[in-house]
Amino acid sequence: MSRLGYKNIVYHGDVCLGELDTILVSDENFQFPNNEIRIRHISPSSERCIPLSILHTISSFPLRCKLESSAPVEQPHLINLHASCFYEFKTAVVVIGDEEIHLVAMPSKQKKFPCFWCYSVSSGLYNSCLGMLNLRCLAIVFDLDETLIVANTMKSFEDRIEALRSWIAREPDQIRASGMSAELKRYMDDRTLLKQYTENDCVMDNGKVFKVQQEEVPPPSENHERIVRPVIRIPERNLVLTRINPENRDTSVLVRLRPAWEDLRSYLIAKGRKRFEVYVCTMAERDYALEMWRLLDPEGHLIGSKQLLDRVVCVKSGSRKSLLNVFQRGLCHPKMAMVIDDRCKVWEDKDQPRVHVVPAFTPYYAPQAETANAVPVLCVARNVACNVRGCFFKEFDENLLRSISEVFYEDEAVNLPAAPDVSNYLMSEDANFAPNGSTNAPMSEGMNGLEVERRLNQSDEKYVVDSGLPSMKNSSDLKSETSLLPVAVASNATVPATVVPSQKPGLLGAPIRRDNSSMKHGFDLRNQNSAQPPLPKLHGQGGWIVEEEVNRVLPNNRPVSIATGLPSHASQAKGEEAIMAHDLHKQNLPPASQPPEIGVSQNHVSSNSREFQTEGGKTNLLPSYLSIGVLQEIGKRCSSKVEFRSVVSTSKDLQFSVEVLFTGEKIGVGMGKTRKDAQQQAAENALHYLAEKYVAYITPRSGAMDRDFDKLSLENENGFLWDTIISESNEGLREDGLRKESTPEVGISGDAFNS
Repeated sequence: MSRLGYKNIVYHGDVCLGELDTILVSDENFQFPNNEIRIRHISPSSERCIPLSILHTISSFPLRCKLESSAPVEQPHLINLHASCFYEFKTAVVVIGDEEIHLVAMPSKQKKFPCFWCYSVSSGLYNSCLGMLNLRCLAIVFDLDETLIVANTMKSFEDRIEALRSWIAREPDQIRASGMSAELKRYMDDRTLLKQYTENDCVMDNGKVFKVQQEEVPPPSENHERIVRPVIRIPERNLVLTRINPENRDTSVLVRLRPAWEDLRSYLIAKGRKRFEVYVCTMAERDYALEMWRLLDPEGHLIGSKQLLDRVVCVKSGSRKSLLNVFQRGLCHPKMAMVIDDRCKVWEDKDQPRVHVVPAFTPYYAPQAETANAVPVLCVARNVACNVRGCFFKEFDENLLRSISEVFYEDEAVNLPAAPDVSNYLMSEDANFAPNGSTNAPMSEGMNGLEVERRLNQSDEKYVVDSGLPSMKNSSDLKSETSLLPVAVASNATVPATVVPSQKPGLLGAPIRRDNSSMKHGFDLRNQNSAQPPLPKLHGQGGWIVEEEVNRVLPNNRPVSIATGLPSHASQAKGEEAIMAHDLHKQNLPPASQPPEIGVSQNHVSSNSREFQTEGGKTNLLPSYLSIGVLQEIGKRCSSKVEFRSVVSTSKDLQFSVEVLFTGEKIGVGMGKTRKDAQQQAAENALHYLAEKYVAYITPRSGAMDRDFDKLSLENENGFLWDTIISESNEGLREDGLRKESTPEVGISGDAFNS
């Protein structure tokens, strides 16, 4: 053992390269086996990302150790290895068990060449993430049932029809009974179609006959047989009929695809530029899951046929989903992945911050919920994914790469900036808060989990499975009641407080979209100065390929940051933003810079006898945990976006910082030790701002409002807001043509926010 650590003999294959000392760091007690560093291979060259930035992002451990030479004589083989790895953005890889130890060539202030930092990652993970980060690509994981599709067999249709008939017979309220009857008819109509398909291989829909088309299923591996399935597609109704086992008609399934799936799919594969690597994680049986995904991605553009077995992950019912399980073959790191699911709590606790929760797809209970939205649910998910990707690589390029380019061998790894994480750019779900009245249908609309196995395999011994475990999909404690984004409720939607068989809640209306952040790609931040290693005697073929189009270098060989110099990528980012703007344009919605002149309810919020009131410029705020709900309620009433956006904090206390945007305008900023605390403080400050704007706007226009403002009583509590009838003030403000509703409102026009 040397004065500072262990001496190790370095081999590349069977060739001895020299001797390096292991320098221990912090509390790590890492040691190479037998004091031998046996390099298995050299990693692929990175086109745009410094290897240290990749390993810092994906390594589950901090820096394991440092390596330097204390030999009194020059070791040319090690110097050439160091210089080659440094200039060509490669690493030397040592394999120990199922881990890879990557030797990262570092520059040195004291010219201690050769010198390396060592990181450990799971086998194969570095190469996978290297390709993704170079392509500016993340991973996205989809749930199937009630997120993208709803599927039913004849037996599941019959069970749901029988349950509805029982509810209708017990329902005393004629309005609710009428709604259930309409739902019952939708189930019966689809059951009729499925019956026709099962018996005749054709269906009659709106006077038109649709016959089966034989679709060949590409085998996912050489061990799988060729399968041809009889399929009927009715795209105008987002409806597909298929047979899981072509030899067994009892496995016939009617599948409803969620509207706007094509919009989301097109974004993921637009112009051949891969933005996300796609995965599926479901609690359904494998053959069923593979067929459902084939219906969603028939050409295999999102997941190739040879990737299906690795990327379609089926979790046993009753177990929790896990990103580590999805990526168990080292395909991606959870920090670089987001999830689209209708429930959050079916995921491991550590993965829940990376889940974007969408309202459950309920085509029978509330078919209008998808079509009534100004922006469909899956278009919102697309915009969220676009925003997450933009924010991730903005931080990766402008913060991490910039800082790492200035790191030397002698520096401390603990001083490196935090690596970007997808969870930083998604709003976490609060189990106690359902934004804008989000609720779920009282029963599952399609098969899921063990029900798929039970329905499809009951007459086929080849698919017999254990059905003794309880189904998590139907477990009430795991049913998500919130969406990650604010959701606007349609004006005719009703939301009862409880869910019982005889009292069904109204479904979600239009989710409000989040803006996309423009992305800045590519940095060339490697400085070739005196602290860098000498060029190898044999000049390598690698280099720093910054972008496909540009590679600008200053005369002193210091490459230029491309953050402001790539028009092609800037236009690409703007094009992604234009996708979301186009959604608003199609719906004739006002742009973000012009808040719509739509009324905001003058509901006043209070808790524990505290009133939210404005009097002589003084404001007493409501409890902080209600602030977010009130602000989103205001956004809902205004048909406007309320957006919480994480920003880089300049505080020395490492606190979270969050901005609140209202129709694109910043109206509040908050900081806190957690992201939730920062959001609550930002919401409080935003309410202060809106209250001051409102008072400044309404005072010269309505004297009656000023007199009545302090007389509001706390009545008709609805969970967050208390409505009070102020007929005189309401009538004065109805002149803008706002539709009268059962709950009186006092309008806040867009002028109030722009004055």
